[in-house]
Amino acid sequence: MIEFVNVTKVYDNEVRALSNINISIDKGEFVFLVGPSGAGKSTLIKLLLKETEPSAGRLFFNNKDITKVRNRGVPTIRRKIGMVFQDFRLLPKKTVYENVAFAMRIIGAPNKEIRRQVPIILSMVGLSKKANSYPNQLSGGEQQRVSIARALVNNPSLIIADEPTGNLDPDTAWEIMKLLKEINNRGTTILMATHASEIVNSMKRRVIAVKNGQVIRDEQRGVYGDEF
Repeated sequence: MIEFVNVTKVYDNEVRALSNINISIDKGEFVFLVGPSGAGKSTLIKLLLKETEPSAGRLFFNNKDITKVRNRGVPTIRRKIGMVFQDFRLLPKKTVYENVAFAMRIIGAPNKEIRRQVPIILSMVGLSKKANSYPNQLSGGEQQRVSIARALVNNPSLIIADEPTGNLDPDTAWEIMKLLKEINNRGTTILMATHASEIVNSMKRRVIAVKNGQVIRDEQRGVYGDEF
């Protein structure tokens, strides 16, 4: 599903963010991406989202070489990827329903489909009763659930979660991880960048550890590790 083949990324300021990365992730996997700040995790995510291009190597997504995709093809790739952020990034003047519906409107989904799909997704994340609430009326955990609903609503094949528990207390963080696990069990691939060592160590999923722009460890049922 995802394959980095000898991918290197050097930014204009001559900073080498990634060096000869080779990673393969199958459909339906749940993968933790770990490493210190500046290790290259954000660059890996930006490459998948086509926010930047590799300096060398090839990158495949859904069996397509996306390094060859021109600008007009980028929206099609991004529609297959749902993003969940540490800081939620909700629209403050829109309700929960409207925040999730907005993700469908920007890809041109018809109103009938939006009215059908949004309540289903809100029920899935346990927010049916909060549909008319605004972000400032929600707890941090509820806001992250809205973010996950927004990421899910267009039925992506991949969800990238970038530090999704970073702003949450431990109990709420585990609730979010339970939700992500349920989503993964339904077949959605999840790539989660995190510094939450306790979560990584407890869940025993695949762990890809990155340091100084290189993969230093890739193991099934892995742990956070003490390399950084």
